[in-house]
Amino acid sequence: MASKTQVVGVIGAGSFGSAIGNLLSHNTDVLLYSRQQDLVDEINETHRHPNLDVDISPKVTATTDLEQIADRCTLIFPIVPSANFRQMMKDLSPFLHPYHILIHGTKGLDLRKITEEDLEKGRIKPDSVITMSEVIREESVVVRVGCLSGPNLASEIFEGQPTATVIGSKFDEVIELGKSMLSSRRFQVFGTYEIKGAELGGALKNIIAIGSGILTGLGMGKNIQSLLITRGLMEMIYFGKALGSSPKPFVGTAGIGDLVC
Repeated sequence: MASKTQVVGVIGAGSFGSAIGNLLSHNTDVLLYSRQQDLVDEINETHRHPNLDVDISPKVTATTDLEQIADRCTLIFPIVPSANFRQMMKDLSPFLHPYHILIHGTKGLDLRKITEEDLEKGRIKPDSVITMSEVIREESVVVRVGCLSGPNLASEIFEGQPTATVIGSKFDEVIELGKSMLSSRRFQVFGTYEIKGAELGGALKNIIAIGSGILTGLGMGKNIQSLLITRGLMEMIYFGKALGSSPKPFVGTAGIGDLVC
């Protein structure tokens, strides 16, 4: 296992996946997966991301081969949109083994057995709301999973601005390995065993962020935005408790830390 952690995999060459790849490159070599061959070729030839107009570390090698990622990397960071996450896991799963460690960076939820009528009438059951770590366990043999959550704007990470993240996992080795691979002078990494709360905080805060943007567009001031954030945080906590999380993650880096970002 030690030899494989010399190369860390990132699945998803979007803004956040590429930013995480650059962060990892401070401590290790990185394999960055994209489905787009043109993008892979451009990154490998120029060490620039043409869609983002940012530099990519020379220690990052892009690839279109999921099997290569699984074969060379014990630690893998899946960072793709939540709508595509389950299909990505189905594609990756045949190459995974129980020794793999997956720490995802996707802020979203997977809903199942829910119709539009159910949503309109508020008929949502806890077992219909699936986090990305649960998707990983459902679709693969991987047991040791974790998540990244917190105030992690990709644009600021590319600029080298200081920030922090939290790794949520029930496994000490996941948290410690993630810390050792991601930590740098400008990127502080915390850990929590409250993985579900960390995932829910990252997903639910997006709703409040959209509301805050609407208020700004309407010309509203800081008073009403502060009210939205504080009451929104309480709603996040209530929702989290209904899904089996304690309030603690919501008042930390993964909750209010991300909410005010």
